[in-house]
This record gives sequence, C-alpha cells and structure tokens, in this order.
Amino acid sequence: MSPLTGVLAEAWAYYRRYAAHFLTIAFVIYLVTAILVAVLIAFAGIAGAILAWIIDLVGLFLVQSALVRAIQDVRDGRVDLDFGQTVSAALPFLLPVAVASILASIGIGIGLVLLIVPGLILLTFWSLIVPAIVIGQSGAFGSFGHSWRTVRGSAWNVFGVYVLVFLIWIAFSIVLSLILLALPILARNFISTVISGTLVAPFLALVVTLVYYRLTAAHEAVAAVPGGAPPPGTATPPGPAASPGTPPGPATPPGPATSTGTSTPPGTPPGPATPPGADTPPGADTPPDTGTTPGAASPG
Repeated sequence: MSPLTGVLAEAWAYYRRYAAHFLTIAFVIYLVTAILVAVLIAFAGIAGAILAWIIDLVGLFLVQSALVRAIQDVRDGRVDLDFGQTVSAALPFLLPVAVASILASIGIGIGLVLLIVPGLILLTFWSLIVPAIVIGQSGAFGSFGHSWRTVRGSAWNVFGVYVLVFLIWIAFSIVLSLILLALPILARNFISTVISGTLVAPFLALVVTLVYYRLTAAHEAVAAVPGGAPPPGTATPPGPAASPGTPPGPATPPGPATSTGTSTPPGTPPGPATPPGADTPPGADTPPDTGTTPGAASPG
C-alpha cells in the first residue's frame, strides 16, 4: 500500500478541526499583503509596482512558512502557538524559504517552457522544500536534496496527489470567479486574492506537509527494519575464518607408531616393521623362546 493513501482525507480532517487557527494565519497575512500591494500600485507608480511585487512574494513565503510551522505544532492534538508565536517561529525560515522557492520556480519554469516533462519532474521532486526547511532544518540549498530523497520511490504517488489538489483548486477558482463576477475588477482581484489565499493556502500547506511526514516515516521504517539483508557484496562466513594458507584439515604429524586401540588415519601408508630389539607393546603375540639363535646348528 502506498504511504500516501488517504492523505487528502487526513488533510481535510486537519483543516476542519483547526480551521479557525489556520484561516486566521492565512487571512491576516494575505490581508496585510493585499492592502500594501494595492496602495503601492495605486500611488507609487513603477517603483511602487516593483516594491508591491516584492511584498507580495514575501507575504507568500511567510504564509507558507507559518502554515507549515502551525501544522507541525498541532500534530500533537492541540494548538500550542498562537498567531503571533507561530509567525515569530516562522520568521527565521523566511529567507531560506524565499531563496529556495525562487530558485525552484526558475528551474521548474525553464523545464516547463522547454519540454514540460522536466518541469513536472522537478515540480514533483522539489515540492517538499518548504517542510524540508521548516521541519527538517535544511538550508536553502540543502532543501533540494532533502526533498528529492524524500520523494524518491514515491514520485508517481506524489504527482497523483498534486494533480487531484490542482483539480480541486481549479474548481474552487471557477466558482469564486462566478460569485465575484459582478464586482469591479480591482475589488474582484482584491477580494479574490484574500479569500482564495485564506481558504486554499492552508489546505495546500496541509497536503504538502503531510506528504512530507508520511514519506519521511516510510523511509525511516525501511531503514529501521531489523535483520535486513547485508549490503550487496558482503559475504557472511559460516564459521570462524581460517588463517591464510591453512590447509583444509589438520594433518597428523609423522611420529612413532600409534598405541594399541588407536586407529590409523585413513590413507596413511603401512609403517615400517618393528626393528629388532624394539619394545613390544603389551599383549602382542610373541613367538616362544626356544633358546636358540636363528641360523645356529643344534649340538649333536
């Protein structure tokens, strides 16, 4: 079974349970950002438009960091950090998130413009850079490798989850546009930005963060399996290793004839005859002593 089975249902359950907390974070940041952007565009000309674009990006990165930090906070079943504490906890990650997100956007954009497929691959494998920074404590550049390793092995499942989320977002955008269609364009854009960001951003952050948690847990479970097979190329000897040059079995050193009852090792050639005068082992058959010397003539 895929580690991402039911991740959208889990994200929706978190969304409903902590809606007030998540929506407050997103709404306040998006509202302040939208007001600043609208004022700068209306009264500051070209320089104001550039500054408004920068503020808009900063607000986006701050929302992402704060929501991921809020999701990390509520996974124990309660809200420990209020709005101010959550934003304060997310601020140290703002610069790394901004750098990594901008670089990822450039790489993904180039991939999409060239062949589309490379862009989708990078989008899938780099989708977890924000949780890798906020939760995994990776740097701006290290987050790319961290995200890649986390997604590796489940890329198709991750891509399928994002396709479903994208379809949900498209449907929501169409419905919201139809509702706000009667408003003037400036008011429509302002309200759409605030409402869409407030309602959609927490769910997107939940999906991405839960994907990160699930895949990280799956990799840790695989790495912690006891009794796993040894690494390829590692041989386990059946017993104590023999010293180099040692023959297969112990050889019986040559020596005196074995005593009675001792079996001769197989393959040992017959030993030499017992020399005259040698001690005869007890119990050996000895010819009777006739008192004569072999070869001597008997007296007549």
